[in-house]
Amino acid sequence: MDNQNKNLILATVLSFVVILVWYTVFAPAVPPTDPNAPVAVTQADGGTPPAVPGDTPAVAEAAEAATEAAAAPRVAIETPRLTGSLSLAGGRIDDLSMKDYKDTLDPNSGLVRLLSPVGGASASQPYYAVYGWAPAGGLAATAVPDARTVWSVESGETLSPETPVTLAWDNGAGLTFRRVITVDEDYLFTITQSVSNATEAAVRMAPYGIVARHGEPQTQNIWVLHEGVVRMTDGALQEMDYDNMPDLERIEREAGNAEVAEVTENGWIGFTDKYWMTTLAPMPGQAFTSVVKYVPGAEIYQTESRLPVMEVGPGATAEVQTMLFAGAKEWEAIRHYQNDTGIEGFVDSIDWGWFFFLTKPIFMLLHWLHGIIGNMGWSIILLTLIIKAMVFPLARKSYISMAKMKELQPEVEKLKEKTGEDKAKFQQEMMALYKKEKVNPASGCLPIFLQIPIFFSLYKVIFVTLELRHAPWFGWIRDLSAPDPSSILNLFGLLPYATPEPGSLFFIFSLGILPILLGISMWFQQKLNPAPTDPTQQMIFAWMPWVFMFMLGGFASGLVVYWIANNTITFVQQYLIMSMHGHRPDLFGNIITGFSKKKKAEAAAKAEAEKAAKAAPVQTTEVVEKAPTSPKPRKGKPGPKA
Repeated sequence: MDNQNKNLILATVLSFVVILVWYTVFAPAVPPTDPNAPVAVTQADGGTPPAVPGDTPAVAEAAEAATEAAAAPRVAIETPRLTGSLSLAGGRIDDLSMKDYKDTLDPNSGLVRLLSPVGGASASQPYYAVYGWAPAGGLAATAVPDARTVWSVESGETLSPETPVTLAWDNGAGLTFRRVITVDEDYLFTITQSVSNATEAAVRMAPYGIVARHGEPQTQNIWVLHEGVVRMTDGALQEMDYDNMPDLERIEREAGNAEVAEVTENGWIGFTDKYWMTTLAPMPGQAFTSVVKYVPGAEIYQTESRLPVMEVGPGATAEVQTMLFAGAKEWEAIRHYQNDTGIEGFVDSIDWGWFFFLTKPIFMLLHWLHGIIGNMGWSIILLTLIIKAMVFPLARKSYISMAKMKELQPEVEKLKEKTGEDKAKFQQEMMALYKKEKVNPASGCLPIFLQIPIFFSLYKVIFVTLELRHAPWFGWIRDLSAPDPSSILNLFGLLPYATPEPGSLFFIFSLGILPILLGISMWFQQKLNPAPTDPTQQMIFAWMPWVFMFMLGGFASGLVVYWIANNTITFVQQYLIMSMHGHRPDLFGNIITGFSKKKKAEAAAKAEAEKAAKAAPVQTTEVVEKAPTSPKPRKGKPGPKA
C-alpha cells in the first residue's frame, strides 16, 4: 500500500473519531418522543389533513403507556391463515401470526410472527397498525379518540371471516365513534370508521391510518433485496430502505424526519420485509396524503395514510373505509387484491428487481409448472428445459459457427505463417476469411449474453419470492431457497461432526453435493473442446469450473439446480450439433490429455519452441547449416598413419 492510500485511510479514521466524539460530548440531547403521543396538533381549516397525533407518550410516561397497552382488553383474531388479537387500547391490530409459515423447518418451530404489541411479552420489537381521527377546525384533541383510548366491543367476540367486530367510543360531548373491522380468508382487513354528531354544531376531523415499527427492524442487509418502505403513488412505485429514513428532511409540523406525497387517485403505503408485508391501502379512487416518517430519539419508523378533512354536520354521520394488508407476500393473493379488489399495482410490492420484464414471466411460468408438478425442484429443471428450448435457435447458430471456425482452423494457421508478426494484417485477413465463409465469430457470445440476465432473474425469483421458501425437492434438499445443507467436511453426514453455518467465514469450504456436481458439469462441458495452447488461457480454463463451484456453493439450492440442468442441456446440445456437422468432440481424448502431465508439458514446450522459432528464424537456420559433421569411416581401408 502506498503512502497516499495510508494517509487517506488515516484521515478517514481520524475524521470519524472526531465526529463521534463531538456528537457524544457536545451534541444537544434529543428527548425521545413517540409520534403517536397525544400532542398539540396543527389543525387545518381547509381540506389538507392535519398532522397525525401520536401513539404512546414520550419518555416520562413510556413505562406507564406500555403497562396500559399490555393490560388493555383484547379481541381474538382467528382466520384460516391468521391468528392473534387486537387491543382495545386504540383498537390496534398489533398481534398477528401466520398459520401457514414457521420460523424454521423444525416441525416444532413457532409460527412466523408479523405484528407485535407495545409492552407485550414477546421479545419482538413493537410493530402494529392503528387508526384514528385527527381534529381540525378548532376541535379539541380530547374530543376524538387517540391511540391510547380504550374502546368497548359493541358486537363480535372473535374477529373472523364470518364474524366482524364493531368497536365504539363515546366522547361524552355528543360525538360517538365506531370502528367496524372485517377480515377475509387470506390477509386483507377492511376498517370502516364512522362518527355520529349529536351536537348542534358541525365538527371537522380527518381520518388516518398508521403502520409503525419501534426500533430498527432486523433485515438481511443484502443489496439485491429491498426491505423497508414500499408505496405506490398514482402509478409510481417508490422504495426506501430503513437506513435512508433517518436521512429524510426534518419537518417541524411532522415532529420528525418525513417525506410527504399527495396521492390524487390510487395508491398504498407500508413496510415490506423479504417475505412479509404490512400495507395501508385506501379505497380505489380515494385521494390521500402518503407520509413516510422517522422519529429520532424514539427510533420509530412510520408510514401513514391521511384522508382529507371531513365535516360532520349536526345530527349527521360520516363514514370512511380503508384496507390493511398484513400477511405473506404470496403472488396469487396479492394479484387477487390487485385485480379483484382494485389495489393498483399491488403485485409490484414484490421486489422483482432490475430485470422485472424477465423476472415476472419467469416466476409466472415456474408457478404454473409447480401447480402441475407439485414439486419446485423438478419445476426448476423443467423451466430450464423450456428456457433452453426458447433460446435454442441462437444456441444452434452459435454452435454451428463454432464448428465452421474449427473447419477453418487450418486456413487460419496458414494466415499466421503468411502474415508473420504483422498482427493487424493477420486480423484483417482472418476477418475477410470469416466474411467469405459466412462465419460470425461473435455469435458464440450470444447465448452467454442471454444467459446473464436470465440467471440474475431466476436468482431474484428463487431468492425473493415466498413460493420458494422452505420448498423441498427430494432427499436432503428440504429448502430450495437455502444453500445445500450437505458438506464434504463431514463426508456428507457420514461423520458426526458439525459443519460451518451459512454466513460464517469457513462456510465456503463446506461444499455440498450440488455445488460439487455443478463443478463437474462445468468441467465436462469444457472438455468438449481441446485445451488452448496458450499456458495462461489453459490455466484459467482449468481453474474456472472449480472457482465457480466455490462461488456458487453458498447460493440457494434452487439456483444451483438450475445451473447444473443448464450445463447438462448445453453439453448435450453442443455435442449433438457439432457431431452433426462432422466435428464430433473428442471428449475422452480431451479428458485424457488434460490428465496427462507429460502431454501438457510437451504441448507447452512445443508452443514455446514455435514462439522462439518465429522470434529468430534466420539465426536458427545459420547455426544448423554451419554445424560440423563427423566423417563416416570407410570399410576395408585403414586410416592414415600417425
